[in-house]
Amino acid sequence: MSKLIKLKKGFDIKLAGKAKTEVKSFPSVKTFAIKPTDFVGMQRPKVLVKEGDTVKAGTPILYDKKMEKVQIVAPISGEVVEVKRGEKRKLLEIKILADEENTFVQFEKYSEADLQAASKEKLVDHMAQAGVWPQIIQRPFGIVANPDDNPKSIFITGFDTHPLAPDYGMLLKGQEQYFQAGIEILKKLTTGKVHLGLDGSKETPVVFAQTKGVEITKYTGSHPAGNVGVHIHHHDPINKGEMVWTVNPFGVAQIGKLFLNGVYDASKVIAITGSEVKDAVYTATYLGACVDSFVKGNLKNEHVRVVSGNVLTGEKINRDGYIGYYDHQISVIPEGDYYEFLGWMKPTAEKLSYHKALGLLSFLFPNKEYVLDSNTRGEERAFVQTGVFESVTPMDIFPVYLLKAIMAEDYDDMEELGIYEVIEEDLALCEFVDVSKHPVQELVRKGIELIQYS
Repeated sequence: MSKLIKLKKGFDIKLAGKAKTEVKSFPSVKTFAIKPTDFVGMQRPKVLVKEGDTVKAGTPILYDKKMEKVQIVAPISGEVVEVKRGEKRKLLEIKILADEENTFVQFEKYSEADLQAASKEKLVDHMAQAGVWPQIIQRPFGIVANPDDNPKSIFITGFDTHPLAPDYGMLLKGQEQYFQAGIEILKKLTTGKVHLGLDGSKETPVVFAQTKGVEITKYTGSHPAGNVGVHIHHHDPINKGEMVWTVNPFGVAQIGKLFLNGVYDASKVIAITGSEVKDAVYTATYLGACVDSFVKGNLKNEHVRVVSGNVLTGEKINRDGYIGYYDHQISVIPEGDYYEFLGWMKPTAEKLSYHKALGLLSFLFPNKEYVLDSNTRGEERAFVQTGVFESVTPMDIFPVYLLKAIMAEDYDDMEELGIYEVIEEDLALCEFVDVSKHPVQELVRKGIELIQYS
């Protein structure tokens, strides 16, 4: 029987534009891209291809010189049309023009008996060379895991509570066999347990209901109840010198596909969301797809912000930009590049605020869905301690003191106040409710890097 944890802290940002439970086809995506910036901590990328090269799905195109064993591979077959660099020749994107028919590099297939008999070392080497290893993220620090490390446990979260987050039941429909195979492989990578976190307030998706060999914990509560960092904190907290690994359910299924089918399969279902799209639906594509095909002709107006991922933690991209390696949704909201004189003082039911003094009318309509833009309605100012950060963080840490320790570069206090337990997404809600308008997520990453490289 699964354990139930009821979280009382948090806040749901209810936006208009949630994807309908249907999968729709859009015009074929012509180009795909791998962005080294998606891999946090990658400082020395080595490109293995050049413009004009032809690749198959699974062809190595990139690796980090600090971890040469781990290959990042092409998501589809086609021609490398651009290796885009920025200032100081920083690698930004490797673009691939897709073939009409996708072809694959053929890797070794494993039967169920083969998986049971294979050693950890063999499984790890296969995953690293075939391109699925980057799906495994290390905590602390939120970086791609080192294959040579040994985590005390592995965590998978089977639901997402970010604004307009997709339903994993839709993303993984029909992939029960691959998800279970991925679980069997992950179990061999740790001496501890594989944990699966589920939403205790909703019916469990089929893909998770049939999963065996994992320890299931259910959570109820507002966002960030679906964050894997919250699950780790309440089930197996990280102390200095310890580490756990986390894997998104898509990554688990992708690992299973590699071993059962012998190919690197980057096909995925994503959600197209936001108040500014005409048709908020799910669609099937491949990792790294250009979003132009999904937004062209599908916008209610032209002055919008396109975000790869969710509006709290996602990345702003151009309309012809590419969806991030770890993202499963596109969010389109109104652009907020305007000034509103004393706008925060006007009582209205059209603005959502966590603070009752600033958004009283929004509390009268708890189930209302809002059309919010990217305007911050203020600039950075003195760091006011209000206690609100703690009220939206369902973890036994003190976010304000932690952030101040980061700003002061006090290493001892950072460690004592929980820097090993958080990454940007865990305190992203603090940035939303912060009346002082501080870049909380940037501060968290600064603190992580100070500790990581000290």
